[in-house]
Amino acid sequence: MQVSVTVTEAMDKLETLLSRVARGEEITILHHGKEVARIVPPRAEAKPLPGLEHFRASIRVSGEAVSSTVARMRSEGRY
Repeated sequence: MQVSVTVTEAMDKLETLLSRVARGEEITILHHGKEVARIVPPRAEAKPLPGLEHFRASIRVSGEAVSSTVARMRSEGRY
């Protein structure tokens, strides 16, 4: 539920408004009838990304190293 209050009301009732925001409400603050600010609950904490250790361990590299390939191709005049 979104509630709109004036700047004066917001200053007078800040603690009450913050309690409402903590419960999930959004508060819009109006100045001369125009929206100037919004107090919203914090975003949910992002879940950490899984580690890449298992993925990295599963990669098997074969063939010659890229640096060797590039050096060879340069010496051959291909690049």
